[in-house]
Amino acid sequence: MHKANGSGKPWRRLAAACSMLAIGIALLAPVTAGAAPQADLPEQKTAVLFGANIRYYDIGSGPVLVLVHGLGSSAKGDWGQVMLALAQNHRVLALDQLGFGNSDKPQIDYGIQTWVDFLGEFLRQSQVSDFTLIGESLGGWISAQYTIQALRGIAAGPSLGLPKPARLVLSDSAGLHTTMKRLSASPPPGKPAIVGASLAGEKQLLASVFHSPSYQTDQALRDGLAWSLAKGDTWAIRAVRNPALLDETVDNKLGAIKIPTLVIWGEHDNLLPLKDGRYFASKIGGAELKIIPGSGHAPMIETPDAFLSALQPFLR
Repeated sequence: MHKANGSGKPWRRLAAACSMLAIGIALLAPVTAGAAPQADLPEQKTAVLFGANIRYYDIGSGPVLVLVHGLGSSAKGDWGQVMLALAQNHRVLALDQLGFGNSDKPQIDYGIQTWVDFLGEFLRQSQVSDFTLIGESLGGWISAQYTIQALRGIAAGPSLGLPKPARLVLSDSAGLHTTMKRLSASPPPGKPAIVGASLAGEKQLLASVFHSPSYQTDQALRDGLAWSLAKGDTWAIRAVRNPALLDETVDNKLGAIKIPTLVIWGEHDNLLPLKDGRYFASKIGGAELKIIPGSGHAPMIETPDAFLSALQPFLR
């Protein structure tokens, strides 16, 4: 219901290497010197899903958009600069996924299927049946997997079918096996992984996510580290290091997506390369690819106007 408001050498190598994944797919989105100010958003609502409190925004009216954020971020973190603009002509539902933002953060084994199941329950409770699903980075992986299962009719039980999206948008999406394996690989010789929260780690993260040098100032590093320390989602981020998630990649299943699809990609994405965007677009029948100049991994944060210009014609 809704209411307002290990041990052993191989694992050590993997755990160290996967710090790249932890800083990788994560979207760091505090208001730094490089970010435009975020407009005031209304108070979040709460959905109780499988006993967990999931916080979400429900803004505007009209055709429904469901926004799915990336690893280490939140609804406001990823979508805060574009939600109100989208809500002028749409009903926008944007949830803090389990383990992130203001939602509950249980210490469980998270997988892509965990978030797919929660997204399905959220949409069933919201009684949403005709919607556009929009996912960023890890959220794109979740959204692609969700769409594949929804269109194939895959469900754990008769009453647990996934509401089918009418359209799909993938922005700088994770989920391709080769890229996920690369991000999980040991660092090259002579380049040790950065372990633990630190200014050096924050600098590496910001350089991976954003193209503009304004995100590399000392103040941006201070703000970013403070934000990372405050958000309390380390367990969920660490869980995504599980190598079993490679079995949930979507490369060989993208042909099952037979709904209108838009792929948006930052031209200078240093984390998930543009060739991944081209792959998604080539394997999803009829998909359109739009490349955002001057943007890195998070165009809805770094270049929100260009992101909206790429997205809004698809929504009409």
